[in-house]
Amino acid sequence: MAQLDVEEFLERFRARADAVKARGIPPLEGEARQLFVQQAEKDYLDYSLIGNAAWSTEDDHLVLKIELA
Repeated sequence: MAQLDVEEFLERFRARADAVKARGIPPLEGEARQLFVQQAEKDYLDYSLIGNAAWSTEDDHLVLKIELA
């Protein structure tokens, strides 16, 4: 199994968050448009939380710490 580069892993999530924020809204109307926007907001939140997490290893586990304040 390949060795995990945690910083590179977190950078991929930061890049995904940036991509979600930068992408446009496709030509959708009504409920489809609303659902697309809601999903984009959730994607951005998820990716940015993970991308900005502090990390450590404990007992052979990767521990991500996410500040909630």
